[in-house]
Amino acid sequence: MDLGALREDYTRNGLSREDLNISPFKQFEKWFQQACEAELPEPNAMSLATASSQGEPSLRTVLLKYFDDKGFVFFTNYESKKAQQIAENPKVAILFLWLPLERQVKIQGTATKITTAESLKYFVTRPRGSQLGAWCSSQSSIITSRQLLEMQFEELKQKFDQGDIPLPSFWGGYRIIPRRFEFWQGRPNRLHDRFSYTIKDQENWEIHRLAP
Repeated sequence: MDLGALREDYTRNGLSREDLNISPFKQFEKWFQQACEAELPEPNAMSLATASSQGEPSLRTVLLKYFDDKGFVFFTNYESKKAQQIAENPKVAILFLWLPLERQVKIQGTATKITTAESLKYFVTRPRGSQLGAWCSSQSSIITSRQLLEMQFEELKQKFDQGDIPLPSFWGGYRIIPRRFEFWQGRPNRLHDRFSYTIKDQENWEIHRLAP
């Protein structure tokens, strides 16, 4: 299949050094808010790249649940493939793609588990079905049928029929602590605007324009 004719020229906006906040977290917040205001579907969806200790890469989409100047937090099963790879190699990368705005944000950093208290604080805000789903799924393991999964869900639904559903010991959050950001704005003729933020110390970042 020849895909050479699939072309899009990006003409919405430009990005200059003067547009950028000195803080990459503040710049991300600005762009994220604009993605929300544009009513993009799931603007918090991000591709998460991990690699094993042998360098075997893996990629999947997860949902960002909150962020601040400490990092970017997502939640998962601590026995999943992504968690196993993070345990072997905590260096990760995430990518936000907001195509209707002709924008991407790439972040590289280190993933570390958040506290149980932080995980519980988020867990209790989840819909009850999602809480049961966290208990039900042994994420990334092989299962024989969907029917078995649904039977386990119903069994857990009965088990936790009364009262609050407890936080599973094998489920919780990771915080990605960034060491590098890249903000990408599409431009005509593939002459895109790209700016990187590289950490100098705890509070200061170097900003550079990159060739497209």
